[in-house]
Amino acid sequence: MDVLFSHSYFLRFDPKQWEGGTPYAPLGTLYAAALLRENGYRVALFDTMFAVRPEDVLPWLEEQDPQIFVIYDDGFNYLTKMCLTNMRDAAYRMIALAKERGCTVILSGSDSTDHYREYLAKGADYVLIGEGEQTLLELVDSIREDSGDGRVDRSQIPGLAFLQNNEPIKTAGRKVMKDLDALPMPAWDLVDMEMYKKTWLKHAGFFSLNIGTTRGCPFKCNWCAKPIYGNRYHARSPRHVVNELKWLKERYGFDHIWFCDDIFGLKPGWVGEFADLVEKEGLKFRFKIQSRADLLVQENYVKGLARAGCADVWMGAESGSQKILDAMDKGITIEQIATATHLLKHNGIKASFFIQFGYLGETKEDIVRTIRMIRELLPDSLGISVSYPLPGTVFYERVKADLKDKTNWTDSDDLQVMFHNTYTPAFYKQLHRYVHKTYRMHLALAGLKQLFVHPAKTSWASLRKAVLIAWYTPDSLWAKFKLDRLARTK
Repeated sequence: MDVLFSHSYFLRFDPKQWEGGTPYAPLGTLYAAALLRENGYRVALFDTMFAVRPEDVLPWLEEQDPQIFVIYDDGFNYLTKMCLTNMRDAAYRMIALAKERGCTVILSGSDSTDHYREYLAKGADYVLIGEGEQTLLELVDSIREDSGDGRVDRSQIPGLAFLQNNEPIKTAGRKVMKDLDALPMPAWDLVDMEMYKKTWLKHAGFFSLNIGTTRGCPFKCNWCAKPIYGNRYHARSPRHVVNELKWLKERYGFDHIWFCDDIFGLKPGWVGEFADLVEKEGLKFRFKIQSRADLLVQENYVKGLARAGCADVWMGAESGSQKILDAMDKGITIEQIATATHLLKHNGIKASFFIQFGYLGETKEDIVRTIRMIRELLPDSLGISVSYPLPGTVFYERVKADLKDKTNWTDSDDLQVMFHNTYTPAFYKQLHRYVHKTYRMHLALAGLKQLFVHPAKTSWASLRKAVLIAWYTPDSLWAKFKLDRLARTK
């Protein structure tokens, strides 16, 4: 049987990400395609990353003439976890096009897991619920064996949703995989790697690839949804990861890796063993990860990251108010955020913050505390968002009564507050702009101070950063003026 894979993330439909020009291949899709291929199926991939419109799938459907069309979204990428309506509409359109050509259509992803009824109503034959590789293999095997007499009972396949007598049913849940080393290497050969490399070099000046070393997250932040890999945490072995890195380095010559785990190296001793193997194999590359402040206060962990080549750590700082962190069930303290930041910088690793405004109960004082924390710690990069209600979370249940006309962002730059909050949606939009501007102003101020303290270390880059204070100061003040005016609007 021929199986055509695709996914629903169109880079062009996300203007902010299209302008940034730093796309990552759909890793989850490549894992699923590799597993089917390993089990004897002929597979191909229509990669929507650089496609212009859903109809671009038509030549692939006509040339490949697949019996099965699989829209398998990448569960490792936060952009697909956000369930953007632009991408949902694109998936609906591809479902229709594939059905017109007689394909059996299978869906897998965060949005289809959360809204399987809607996807089945749009024509999908099956929706994979949760971690999809094993379910997909069992389902495709079942379709291959089906003689068309209606005797095949798919209700016994765990992790599946489909229509039975025109009513949607969902089978028993499937347990997540424990032995991740048993999966084949992702089918990297199915993507146009030269296009990815060209885009990265044009926009960033280096070439980055994505690798997953773990699945799941054991922590219970009450706004974070885990519809694919759940709360259990399983890791590949360091040797398995290093072998893939060696292969990718030889094949594609990457400069940088994004380890796209929710939490990198949580398992005790994992990072140290990984660093040892990287040094032993002579691998030279930079990488970025996501981690937690309470993990990053461990000196051995941070030193291991530095030895392995870690250049940047993104931590979910979220807020400078302990009250808000506790309300989120974040499980970290403001002091841990500060300690982690200093320890990372001391070991030559950039400390970057995810910040979230607009959580329930957040007041002006909480916002001020967050801005103060950013100014005092001066992270190397800053990612600011507003609270986003994802189905299946405690936070979603608290605000779902407010979700009426708008329940999803259109794209990743939407940043619309979709529930009743302390301030208006316009306020939070302006807050996003103001914090970025004042953050850049304080970075420039720190650069200016460095010129006086260490004039011998002055570079063109540091000089340029310091000079920019002349721009950022009035820009920040004007942004603050508009923010204060919006704060008075109810």
